[in-house]
Amino acid sequence: MDTLLAHADGHWPGPWILLIPFFWAAVILLVVWILRRTAWRHGHGPGGRHHGGPLATLGDRYARGEIDEDEYRAKRAVLTERTDRPGGAK
Repeated sequence: MDTLLAHADGHWPGPWILLIPFFWAAVILLVVWILRRTAWRHGHGPGGRHHGGPLATLGDRYARGEIDEDEYRAKRAVLTERTDRPGGAK
């Protein structure tokens, strides 16, 4: 059986040739999986863009002109009010 699979009539390398694309597909999937578990979860997305949380998103929206200054200040006050309370209560 091993001889038939290895030589496959002498004209074609046999089914073993299919292992090369499967190997490289597995390597690529492994690299993507590792990146998703490490770098992309620590604030950097696949596009290299940093996601810093709600305040950063609010700042991005203000910078792009999606919201005006008054709306920015009001939303920022709501997001930061927990840390501004006297006594440092969170």
